[in-house]
Amino acid sequence: MTVWLYAGFLLFVFVMLTLDLGVFNRKPHAIGTVEALAWTSFWVSLSLVFSAIVYQMYTHDWLGVASSGHGLSGRQATLQYITGYLIEESLSVDNMVVIALVFAHFGIQTRYQHRVLFWGILGALVMRGAMIAAGTALISRFEWILYVFGALLLFTAAKIAFAGDEKPDPERNVLVRLARRVFNVSTEAHGTRFFIKRGGKWHITLLFIVLLVVESSDVIFAVDSIPAVIAVTRDPFLVFTSNIFAILGLRSLYFALAGLLDQFRYLKPSLVVLLAFVGIKLIAEHWYAIPTPVSLLVVAVILSVGIVASLIDLRRHPAVLRQVADMAQAAEEMAVMTLRQAKRIAVLFIGSSVLVVGLALLFLPGPAFVVIPAGLAILATEFVWARRILNRIKKEARHFVSVVVDGESKDDTKKK
Repeated sequence: MTVWLYAGFLLFVFVMLTLDLGVFNRKPHAIGTVEALAWTSFWVSLSLVFSAIVYQMYTHDWLGVASSGHGLSGRQATLQYITGYLIEESLSVDNMVVIALVFAHFGIQTRYQHRVLFWGILGALVMRGAMIAAGTALISRFEWILYVFGALLLFTAAKIAFAGDEKPDPERNVLVRLARRVFNVSTEAHGTRFFIKRGGKWHITLLFIVLLVVESSDVIFAVDSIPAVIAVTRDPFLVFTSNIFAILGLRSLYFALAGLLDQFRYLKPSLVVLLAFVGIKLIAEHWYAIPTPVSLLVVAVILSVGIVASLIDLRRHPAVLRQVADMAQAAEEMAVMTLRQAKRIAVLFIGSSVLVVGLALLFLPGPAFVVIPAGLAILATEFVWARRILNRIKKEARHFVSVVVDGESKDDTKKK
């Protein structure tokens, strides 16, 4: 029955992404700091709310999620989910740096970057789901694979620690080179389009090339991050949901911190220590299993030290301090924007619910002709498309009434 939990979670993610691209970001635009901070707060809050749902799910064994898995209590599952989420979110920092480099290398305008990251998330859902399923299946059959995962994390930590300042070259990406050989590539800007037809032949745009690089980089980082989360929980549902929530918040976090990523110089050493810790945890688990509360505390301390040390170091850079001050001002403005966004979400939820009921009444007994316009009227208070549909319905209704009235008046004239 746990398949229904995955189906419900994926349906929820699909609805949220549909609202994101289809409603709030329907028109391409440059996402400012205020909007990025608002969305970051929203996704983080949503992730924390989901931790409360996890507690209830495992406490009351909804759809057999606890009994069919590792027999976790609500408290254990919640702690493992939060720890996995923190690890995944922290390891996303390097991914954000690569994404910023890719956008700069290909000259992608800020207004089109959100669309690339949006479709990148959809690809990440599929690929990470497959990798998590494969990883948990390998662990269940071959216990020794934990040593391989632990060694991989230690190797990655050493690689990051001794790596220089050399930046990766997106043009050397395997998928990019393969795409340039197989497909016709247009070097011109074509807005949000991934494919164009020119001279009777289909071409892929630079935006699609960038999408390939983003997707491939996510796979590379997932090779490290998924074993890191498996180090704190073996439950595939917790691994999957913590990964997905971290990815969902990655885009808004990128737009909020893109200009400051290079300045947080002590985040890199903290990530090295974090990877080394989870690698040692995996390898040593056969002899001593570090309790989840201890793991959560260690992860929180490692990240806090890196962030605080970086903030202290930022005081030496006046230009960066101005950026931080701008972010603080943006955070104040965010409160107003968050209320506005919350209002739009509430209107969308209530109006859509009424509209769905009205559509159902088209096939069931009830006044659908009253309920449907009521739902559209609620949505029309915030959304232009609903206002247009409602106005069209009103126009058609007036036309229908006028035709009926004219017809009756003509009949009366003939009778006389």
